[in-house]
Amino acid sequence: MQKSLLEQLKKVTMVVADTGDFELIKKYKPVDATTNPSLILKAVKDPKYSKLVIDTIDKFKQNNPELKRDELIREIAIEILVFFGIKILDVIDGKVSSEVDARVSFNSAETIDYARKIIKKYESHGISKDRVLIKIAATWEGIKAAKLLQKESVNCNLTLIFDKVQAQACAEAGVYLVSPFVGRITDWQMQQNKLDTFPDVNDDDGVNSVKSIYKLYKDCGFKTIVMGASFRSANQVVALAGCDALTISPVLLEELENSFENLEVKLKKSNDVNTQVPQITESNFRWQMNENPMATNKLAEGIRQFAKDTVELENIITKYL
Repeated sequence: MQKSLLEQLKKVTMVVADTGDFELIKKYKPVDATTNPSLILKAVKDPKYSKLVIDTIDKFKQNNPELKRDELIREIAIEILVFFGIKILDVIDGKVSSEVDARVSFNSAETIDYARKIIKKYESHGISKDRVLIKIAATWEGIKAAKLLQKESVNCNLTLIFDKVQAQACAEAGVYLVSPFVGRITDWQMQQNKLDTFPDVNDDDGVNSVKSIYKLYKDCGFKTIVMGASFRSANQVVALAGCDALTISPVLLEELENSFENLEVKLKKSNDVNTQVPQITESNFRWQMNENPMATNKLAEGIRQFAKDTVELENIITKYL
């Protein structure tokens, strides 16, 4: 009997669920799961989780009467982030990605501090840090923070990657995993070229960006895991079969589970790992990002959206205080 595309994909790529909805995660049995501020906000606003969220807020408030209001709100936001992470870890065998506040994306010290708070919170609930990936936007400051965190054995997932220079800088920093985005690059391509339909996957700038990063890593012998993210279609996912990992929304996981064509492995490891590339400096990084309007725009846009969703989460928390 022909296996589904999802079953076939799981044999060649680590399948990760891109959602904060732990009930949905149970269904697809991924290895890992990723969250971000937008996904956590979506889960918090889901009526089926409202009582759990309110109970979490009330319990934390009662246990921390000494905290001032602003600090209480910020700490509860981390508590909720970790609460959903723990619920996700209950239904997967691998790791969960939890993201730092996007508002610290341009401050290495604050990023490190926030990451340590997340890890400490998980550990206070009996969760080892080796089951958590700290998700950080791949700004220069974020990459520098991740380099130090990795030295503390805190594994990081660098996200919002739209240019190879970000990916190379992450690998050189010894980052555990990177999340190059597919769909948001495709969105830009379609907008700039006034396309009404998705381009063929062979001409899809988002798909080709991940392929390029994957090739760079394998040719240079970088150990950092490449995890394609932000998919707009199942075709984009299939086009990256063989990538180290792919984080996929429940909607697309469902589509892959109900499709039964043969899966062709598209990405394969290089036999030649002797390629040398000049190391990325801060000035190289900033210049190459400056020369890529898409990457500059999409990185900034992503940080703004995640920050906006964090503020909305804090506003929800405020209502229950």
